[in-house]
Amino acid sequence: MFTSVLMIEKALTSADVEFVTTLHGDEEVAFHVLLQPRGDQADRLLRAIDDVALGELDEAARERETPEGEEAAGQGQQALEVSLVALRASGSQAEGRLIEDHPLDALKSLVDESDADEVIVLTDPHYVEEFFHRDWASRARHKVGVPVLKLFSHSKV
Repeated sequence: MFTSVLMIEKALTSADVEFVTTLHGDEEVAFHVLLQPRGDQADRLLRAIDDVALGELDEAARERETPEGEEAAGQGQQALEVSLVALRASGSQAEGRLIEDHPLDALKSLVDESDADEVIVLTDPHYVEEFFHRDWASRARHKVGVPVLKLFSHSKV
């Protein structure tokens, strides 16, 4: 069985589930999902800049309405559960957990614990972080010791 650690920031869409579950053809895949709920005010600024870069000015103006802290953790847990159910419904094994602090340390630990074959980072585009190679995938490539695949989410939830 092929083992993938899947880092996400929101609930998987049906298109995302189909995408990640068919990457390896007919081979069975077990997913270990890590979801980090939305972050702090600095993250809000980066998200707003990304929204502007994408021409989504309305989204940029609404970034201050994005839940943070305990509210984000509650929504994150829901998104994780939805994602796990969808992966299992597709015939894959799936387990997961929320991460709040130090996502790359949590990723490294999980890769080691699960003896993962790869890491898949599935997010919306984050142009500012990507430009400076500060996004999860760029940073994980230097830390986890397995191939890291960066994919963009198919649609917004």
